[in-house]
Amino acid sequence: MDNPRGEKSFVVGSARIGAAPLEPALYLVATPIGNLGDITLRALEVLAGADIVACEDTRVSRVLLARYGIGQSLTAYHEHNADKAGPRLLAALEAGQSVALISDAGTPLVSDPGYRLVDQVIEKGLRVVPIPGPSAVLAALSASGLPTDAFLFAGFLPVKDGQRRTRLETFRQMPATLVFFESPRRVDDSLAAMADVLGGTRQACVARELTKTFEELRRGTLSDLAAHYADTGAPKGEVVVCVAPPDSEEETSAEDVDRLLMALSDEMSASKAAGEAARMTGGRKSELYQRLLALKAERDAE
Repeated sequence: MDNPRGEKSFVVGSARIGAAPLEPALYLVATPIGNLGDITLRALEVLAGADIVACEDTRVSRVLLARYGIGQSLTAYHEHNADKAGPRLLAALEAGQSVALISDAGTPLVSDPGYRLVDQVIEKGLRVVPIPGPSAVLAALSASGLPTDAFLFAGFLPVKDGQRRTRLETFRQMPATLVFFESPRRVDDSLAAMADVLGGTRQACVARELTKTFEELRRGTLSDLAAHYADTGAPKGEVVVCVAPPDSEEETSAEDVDRLLMALSDEMSASKAAGEAARMTGGRKSELYQRLLALKAERDAE
């Protein structure tokens, strides 16, 4: 398994496999979310063959590379050093080098840094190549038992309760399964807010430690799940929450529309809020805009 010549290669089992040089491009490489065996052969070829491997945390990524005998040095690229590291990576790409970008786990840019770099690479007319693989979003969704024909990945909810409920209100009538990332420390509060805003009878699934030894998928209504984690306390490991879409036969009441308008107006202008509400409810933008102005006037008069 030794590689005395320093050739670019990787190890699978007892076999060392050579990695061909890569064409100049930014390669977005998905890495395991827990079980290191979930890496793809193509991902290993890219990580071994790239001129530069950029990652969030060199300590985390070094474990993966060592597991497969990849002797690459690592360059840190994360939200705290993007202003300095980004231009260096862009310069390397312009000079004809290949750059592999990985996150600590899963698919890069899914709730991870990297968007700005990809945008800059595209603006320069350079190539971006996705190397698909593990994703906590898709793993949780596929095993949740909830509809998969349409889904919305909503990332992390705001930490403050008021902002969290405002954000949830914008998703209340979304005709799709909702997928959230959540901190183990906040999962009980978030589930309680979801039960209040989205409806306690909605079916949901809390997935944690996906692909790891203590993987767990707990299914039930939002009210039941909120009560469970309120009693048991914070679970261990990374958490993904999937929530079923609203009942297709459920009518949107005037009160629901008012709540949606006010929630949207907290995050955008009145005109944009009315337009978004029209898209979500099927109402007329002009009428919703006038209703929003009236609601704001009522609130200001109180």
